[in-house]
Amino acid sequence: MNRHHDNRAAFALGMLTVLCWSTVATAFKLTLRHADVFQLLLYSSLTATVSLYAMLAARGQARSVWHLRRGDYFRCAGLGLLNPLAYYLVLFKAYDLLPGQVAQALNYTWVIMLILLSVPLLRHKITRRDAGAAAICYVGAVVVCTGGGALPQEAIDRVGIGLALGSTVLWSLYWIAKTRDPLDPVASLFLSFLFSLPFVAAIAWIYSDPLRTDLQGVLGAVYVGLFEMGITYVFWLLALRYAESASRVSTLIFLTPFVSLIFLHFVADEPIAPATFIGLALIAAGLLGQRLPLPAVLSAAMNPRGPGAARH
Repeated sequence: MNRHHDNRAAFALGMLTVLCWSTVATAFKLTLRHADVFQLLLYSSLTATVSLYAMLAARGQARSVWHLRRGDYFRCAGLGLLNPLAYYLVLFKAYDLLPGQVAQALNYTWVIMLILLSVPLLRHKITRRDAGAAAICYVGAVVVCTGGGALPQEAIDRVGIGLALGSTVLWSLYWIAKTRDPLDPVASLFLSFLFSLPFVAAIAWIYSDPLRTDLQGVLGAVYVGLFEMGITYVFWLLALRYAESASRVSTLIFLTPFVSLIFLHFVADEPIAPATFIGLALIAAGLLGQRLPLPAVLSAAMNPRGPGAARH
């Protein structure tokens, strides 16, 4: 079936993605009250793996993932060490140490990190506009971290800040590596999660006790696995594919951190500092200052090539 455009469907799927991803910062904070980082990673990764396979089955692609080349499996296993293993370990710990509004704002700068890392790794050229956008974004990050005096300084953990910024490096490296992946994005993501599960389970058993997680912790992890790692990613891919202009749909994602603050305040009972809105506005302005809201490297990673590509 040839690819077709449906802007209404693209917009609806884009808004659904924004809604789902806007809830995950709150889900992280609430779940971490009942589970530790390792328990959260294990149960969310397991949920994401099952849900991604179910989506492949619904698309009639479940069998195809077991008939790939050996090199494809090795590549997916390597990607799995970046995401979910390393990335979510670092990100969950950052949320464990920081207020949700700070962690999510710092993590939101990953697009700028992606552009910066693509210079040495993909030999992309950085323009003055790119440099200016990066400067604006990181000024916004500083504003969020300082909180204008409205956030207790003991809540701004330096290790947490380092981990939140470190998560942007890991996530960017993942997308850069994905540009060389010819597989369907959903199939590749499923295999990455599948191959990472033994490592995730081993770390969880070594550093924690998954069986001691209470029901609220497990349910929270299941929610994270579905709406952060699993089906929301597919909603976003479909929105980009149905859109006549992917760049127009991608601008919707800039709503996510602002909507997320609403959930953090009213659901997680987190006081929101006025400086957080200012900092996020600066970060969003820096990202919008890019010529393409969806960087070329990200677009390439989301559009599979070769016989493994999905057809819509």
